[in-house]
Amino acid sequence: MLKLKDIRSLLSGGKTKSLIIAAGLLGLVLIFLSTLGSRSGSDSLTSFSVEDYRTRTQQSLCEMLSKIEGVGSVDVLLTIENSVEGVYLDNNSTKTKEIEPVIRGVVVACDGGDDPVAAERAYDAVTKALNISSSKVCITKLQE
Repeated sequence: MLKLKDIRSLLSGGKTKSLIIAAGLLGLVLIFLSTLGSRSGSDSLTSFSVEDYRTRTQQSLCEMLSKIEGVGSVDVLLTIENSVEGVYLDNNSTKTKEIEPVIRGVVVACDGGDDPVAAERAYDAVTKALNISSSKVCITKLQE
């Protein structure tokens, strides 16, 4: 076990002090580099667009719904209530997060839209996937 006398003798050497200073500087450089990485990540949030969000969500819903038994071919329309909201710190220069747009309604046209069982499965899938009430969802038969 190291005693206080041993520690003092280690610190009295010039190399040990240089190593401690170098380790401290390396730590500061790593902290600086990590803040640069997080800034570039927050800049990517500003490139978010409502249309991209709508398109990605519609595509995801189409893929998911078409895999449900009885639903068949699917076409989805998604309406959005508002745009992206940014939450900033008090100085308005640092964005802390973005709030996604609110979904106003979803229309699903599918082959199984006239089948009550398939329509119920589609309702459940859409309401749970988007965390919205069933009153915002319309399931209908896809035109042949």
